[in-house]
Amino acid sequence: MVSVDNISKVYSMGDVQVEALRGVTFSVRSGEFVSIMGASGSGKSTLMNILGCLDNPTSGTYILQDRDVSRLSKDELADIRKHTLGFVFQGFNLLPRMSALENVKLPMLYNGVPPEDRDGKAMEALEMVGLADRANHQPQQLSGGQQQRVAIARALVNDAAIILADEPTGNLDSTTSLEIMALFTELNKDLGRTVIQVTHEKDMAAFGGRIITFVDGSILSDKRTGPA
Repeated sequence: MVSVDNISKVYSMGDVQVEALRGVTFSVRSGEFVSIMGASGSGKSTLMNILGCLDNPTSGTYILQDRDVSRLSKDELADIRKHTLGFVFQGFNLLPRMSALENVKLPMLYNGVPPEDRDGKAMEALEMVGLADRANHQPQQLSGGQQQRVAIARALVNDAAIILADEPTGNLDSTTSLEIMALFTELNKDLGRTVIQVTHEKDMAAFGGRIITFVDGSILSDKRTGPA
């Protein structure tokens, strides 16, 4: 599903070269739930941007579903982001003047889904995350946990094979964080979605069946926490 081989990323800041990733190599199978863990500055968010086809590595190879990402055009990369990847962010990124239903429908607008099909698909996604009864509520009328559920529904609505979650519980209290991680576990086990999350919290990382720990742009450890 995902394979990175000897990936490096170097940023130029004036005369200074900052090496954010240093020869990173790993792969993720279809249906895995992987937690990428590390402190701030460890390179995990840089890696997430590369996995999400939002940035390119300085060197190395990224293969996504048997396709070399470096060889894809801008239009092909945009198509992958629309159809293959679903993004969940720490800050929810919901549009405040739109209802939950309208926020979930938004990706379908860009994907060419016929208007008559959007409501039904959006409601199905909201039902998956247990929020069908809040479909007409705006974000300010929802709790933080409910807003994140809407964001997850938005990531699911185009049947994305891979969910990329960047610190998905960073703005939530401990109880709500556990609920959101239980939802990711359910989506992974029951729907077979591949989940890759970035986190700095050990207890949240433990929900993944595998934990890849980063330090200073390199992989310190890659351990399975459950059955292979």
